[in-house]
Amino acid sequence: MRYLKKLQSKWKLESMTDLVIVLIVFASTGFTVMFLKGELLGLISKEVADSTLYSVLYYIFILPIYNLILLFYGLIFGKFKFFWEFELRMWKRLVGSKVNEESK
Repeated sequence: MRYLKKLQSKWKLESMTDLVIVLIVFASTGFTVMFLKGELLGLISKEVADSTLYSVLYYIFILPIYNLILLFYGLIFGKFKFFWEFELRMWKRLVGSKVNEESK
């Protein structure tokens, strides 16, 4: 229970119900991506399965798709603002804060 309280505090959520909803959104997104994985890469090529190329293509294609699905589920569950801010923080970390500071 202490771990859940830490998450609630870290993510600045008002209640434990909000935390549960956020965790459900993350779980739903993960399951959806898991089901889409085979379909998505099957469209590219059936010959690349279990290869390094398969893994590289998977990560290139799945990152933007995961983010869109996360925002979609966030919208459905009424937590779009939380996940939009979550996405912005994630992209700032990926791109680097120096790039973001130059654009200001």
